[in-house]
Amino acid sequence: MAGGDRTAPWTRPLDPAGGLRYLQIVDLVAEAVASGRLRPGDRLPPQRKLADQLGVDLTTVTRAYAEARRRNLIDAVTGRGSFIAVRREPGGPLLDLSMNIPPAPKGIRLADLMQRGISSVLARADSNLLMSYHVGAGSLADRMAAAAWLEPLLGPVDPQRLVVAPGAQSALSALIGSLVGREGVILTEPLAYPGLLAAARHWQVRPVAVPADADGPLPDGLEQAARSHGARVFCLTPTIQNPTAVILSPARRAALARVASALDLTIIEDDPYALLAPEAPPPIATLAPERTYYVSTLSKVLTPGLRTAFVVVPDGTAPDALVGALRAHVLMPAPLMTALATDWIRSGEAAQLLKGVREEAAARQEMARHLFPSARSHRNGLHLWQPLPAHWDRYRLVEAARREGLGVTASDAFSVEARAPDAVRVSIGGVPDRARLKAALEKLAAIMSTLHERYQDGVV
Repeated sequence: MAGGDRTAPWTRPLDPAGGLRYLQIVDLVAEAVASGRLRPGDRLPPQRKLADQLGVDLTTVTRAYAEARRRNLIDAVTGRGSFIAVRREPGGPLLDLSMNIPPAPKGIRLADLMQRGISSVLARADSNLLMSYHVGAGSLADRMAAAAWLEPLLGPVDPQRLVVAPGAQSALSALIGSLVGREGVILTEPLAYPGLLAAARHWQVRPVAVPADADGPLPDGLEQAARSHGARVFCLTPTIQNPTAVILSPARRAALARVASALDLTIIEDDPYALLAPEAPPPIATLAPERTYYVSTLSKVLTPGLRTAFVVVPDGTAPDALVGALRAHVLMPAPLMTALATDWIRSGEAAQLLKGVREEAAARQEMARHLFPSARSHRNGLHLWQPLPAHWDRYRLVEAARREGLGVTASDAFSVEARAPDAVRVSIGGVPDRARLKAALEKLAAIMSTLHERYQDGVV
C-alpha cells in the first residue's frame, strides 16, 4: 500500500446512500487505523490515484484528506505525500536523537562549575576588560591555555600558531572563505559534517567528494579528485568521523598526508571528537604541520554552550588571514566565555569535565550497542551510524520516528553527492538522562523492527 503503487487494501466501494462521499473516505481511513490495516507511518496513495480507485473526482479526495488531517488521522509532508499519524500521549517530551552534543556527565553540576569559574575569572580580571572589544588571535594567556589543552593530541604547540575562535563553525567558515574563496572547490569526504556543507554554500564553494572505502578517504581518490577539479584544499574529520564514526588508521593518515604534500594541497583537519578517543592515532597535523590547519572545539567534548574553538595554523604561516576572516565574520570571541574556558583548562576543571563526558558517553554507547548491533560507533562517541537494508526507505523511518516523538537524522544531511546511502545518524547526547535515552532507543528499535517485518511481508 505504502508508496501508492497498488490498490489500497483498506478501501471498498463507496455507498451511494451513505452520505457525503468525502466523509465516507475519512471513515474508511479511521476504520483501517482502528483495525490495524493502516499503521502509523503508512503512506496513503496519491490523491489522484485514490480518486481513480474509488471512482470519485479529485476534489472529493482532497477534501477527505483535509478532514482526516483536521481529525489528526493523517499528517502531510510537503513533496512526499500523506501518512498515517501517530497519536502520542499529550505533554510527552520530544526525545531528540538528532543533535550531536556531549551528554551531561553524572556527578558534575555544570551550574557549580560555571559559578566557580566565573568567580575565579572575576577575581583575576578587570570586569571592564571582559566587557570590551578584544580583536585578534586571542590573548597570550588564552593561547597558552589552548596549547596546553591540545598538547595530548599535537605535542608542544607554539602559542603564536594558535587562534581562538568563537566555535568551530565560524572557524571553518572563515577558513573556507580565506583559503578557497567564492565559487571555488573544496575536497571532502562523501559524507561530511553539515556545518561544513552550510559554510561551503555560504561562500558558493562546491564540495567535491573524495572516493572512500569503509576506512575513510582513499589516497588515490584524493589525488584523482584534486587533479580532476583543480582543488587546492581538502577538509576531513579523521577521528570519530561525523556521521560514519570512522577513525582513520595511522597508515591512511600518512598516505593522505603524502598525497597532499606531493600536490601541495592545504588540509583543514576538523577534529572535534579527538579528545573522546585517546587511543586514536596522532592527528594529520603532526604528519604535515606545514600545510594543515587544525581545528578543535570545546563544544563537542565539554558542553555545547561553550562556544570556544582553537585553530592551529600551519607551521611557518602567519595567522593574519584567518584572524581577518574571523573578524569580518564574527568580530571576536566573547571575552567572558573565552576567559571561562581558559580558567577551566588551567584549573583542571575542563579535564574533569572531559573525563565525565567520556564516561557518560561510554555508558550510553553500551546501551545503544545492545539495541543496534549493526550500527557503527565509537565507545566514547556521541552518535552511531545505522545503515539500512537496501530496499528500505530512510524517509519512512525518519517520519515514523518523528511521529513517535523521536528526532533522527537521515543521511541526506551529510551527503556531498546527489545520491545518499540509506542510513540514519542516531545521536545519544541530547536526551538529558540515561533512563529517557533508553526509552527513546528502545522505541526507535521497535519502530525499525516493525518496519522490517512490514517490508518482509510486502506491506510497505
